[in-house]
Amino acid sequence: MRKLLPLMAVVGLSSFVFASDAASIVAKQCKTCHGAKMEKSYLNKTAVVNTLSSEEIKKDLLGYKAGTLNKYKMGGQMKAQVARLSEGDIDALAKYIPTLK
Repeated sequence: MRKLLPLMAVVGLSSFVFASDAASIVAKQCKTCHGAKMEKSYLNKTAVVNTLSSEEIKKDLLGYKAGTLNKYKMGGQMKAQVARLSEGDIDALAKYIPTLK
């Protein structure tokens, strides 16, 4: 049990770190178009991001990053926004954004 407690603390802390990193990314890169809680539809043309599942968010962000997705004709804009995100950042965002409902 003594060995398990530090591991559980690390796992819990890593979830917090990912959430805070995702919150920082949302605050810096996403909120201008999508709102602080990802509740806005950009120019009334896009889906409200916080209504999407984690899987949809991850799939879309990876598609934008690869340049293979052009939903709502926003592919170029979104590719620029996600270009610097790591796969870990994308995972963290996919888990964090649905919690903002």
